[in-house]
Amino acid sequence: MVVSSYPTKSFRRTALAPGILAAIVLLAGLALIESSAFFWIKTVVAILGAIVGVYAWQSKQWWWLPFLAAIVVLWNPILPIELHQNYIWVILQYVAVVLFIVAGILIKVPNPDDRNAQKQRKR
Repeated sequence: MVVSSYPTKSFRRTALAPGILAAIVLLAGLALIESSAFFWIKTVVAILGAIVGVYAWQSKQWWWLPFLAAIVVLWNPILPIELHQNYIWVILQYVAVVLFIVAGILIKVPNPDDRNAQKQRKR
């Protein structure tokens, strides 16, 4: 086993990667709102919203769940919610981008591999 003298972080930002990916998909989806390909944007965003929701649950930051559940419901491709004005979708896309990025940065899961915490427990 290789032991490093560098400290490890006490948390992981597990929601950061799916949050950034969802933001990229949402921004790319702005060009596809009126096309049939928007179905796939909705599918990916709903799945990534559920993944970020699981990470929020694991980190015990439950206040994110209503916002992420709203994203999963609005972008749900199975039972779609049709908003007849495209400008509403554009606004919601930008709001969701901000929400995913902020959630990705702020949702932190404790790091089980934290060597600093293990050293303190042994003392």
